[in-house]
Amino acid sequence: MKKTILMFAAVGAMLFTGCKDNASDKVKAENVEASAERDAQETQYPEITFNESEFDFGNIAKGTNVEHVFKFENTGNAPLVITNASSSCGCTVPEYHKNETIAPGETGEMLVKFNGSGNGQVTKTVTVSANTETGKEQIKIKAFVEADENAS
Repeated sequence: MKKTILMFAAVGAMLFTGCKDNASDKVKAENVEASAERDAQETQYPEITFNESEFDFGNIAKGTNVEHVFKFENTGNAPLVITNASSSCGCTVPEYHKNETIAPGETGEMLVKFNGSGNGQVTKTVTVSANTETGKEQIKIKAFVEADENAS
């Protein structure tokens, strides 16, 4: 009895699945073209190009607050969006317009502040996260922090 029910179920499943229309006949040519165009656009990325990738403050006294504006341009073929900018330590703070759309050919600015901590030659890195092909870009600041003369 179980075998008979199982056999009817198997035959019924074959009939229902075997009677379907050919799925490839239902594909519309205009949908294929639209998909190809959409996929081609997805390979176009924005590209962030900084005027300078590194800035040297030179010699500064310990504890001196300094800042520099890094200018950049979207040299890619799609709108650029900076989603995050983080520094290698808390003594360096990047300021930027988060999630602002920068069209191809347009420019923007990122202010980087450094509080003059450390001793001797100091290099700090700011990692910029954006919707570029690599997803991350880096800029650097350098300074020679002179020792505090009042320290014993």
